[in-house]
Amino acid sequence: MATTIVNGTAAVTTAKPKVVLDAILTAQLIVAWAGEAGDAPRLKWWRTDLASEFGGKDLFKRLLPHTWQWAVLEGAREAARRRDAELRAQDADPDRLITLFRLGFEIDEHVDEHLADLKRSGQPPADALAGLRDVIVEKWSKPAFTDWISGHGETAVVSAPVGRRLKGEEPQSAELLVKKLVAALHPLADAYPMPHYRRATG
Repeated sequence: MATTIVNGTAAVTTAKPKVVLDAILTAQLIVAWAGEAGDAPRLKWWRTDLASEFGGKDLFKRLLPHTWQWAVLEGAREAARRRDAELRAQDADPDRLITLFRLGFEIDEHVDEHLADLKRSGQPPADALAGLRDVIVEKWSKPAFTDWISGHGETAVVSAPVGRRLKGEEPQSAELLVKKLVAALHPLADAYPMPHYRRATG
């Protein structure tokens, strides 16, 4: 249990199990990495080139020799979060939208803390999060990324002004929520389709 201050009020929050945080962070890092552009573009959803040999890798290897692999992925994740935020801001009520990069204050906070803990552990990303190994590789493969998405199952979506809205109620399980948001990336689009749930008011 942990105490968090929200709008000046103390609220008790429950920490998510490590396996859940691992699953969320793995999904975020994979999608963020796949969305990069640059000299060796992948999906070109955000204008970053952090994971290429002569882009972000070269810079971070010199600046952060012990944690450069984390820095590369964390930078791509931040680019994805900013693009996600830009799209949400176009909605009439952006605070109601739940996306892969904005899962709600409590979950987002736990995921950020977990990322910081993993960086301090001294393990490289692929050892700390084994799920990264099959997708984040030197040679980009769109079919492999599509297969990874397919492994998250299927979900129904409808087109919305700011992306793809998932039908039905938002799952209470954070792990299932992320699986459905990832599944809704299919089919791949030229621009980030921002799968999202619209949370009910009240």
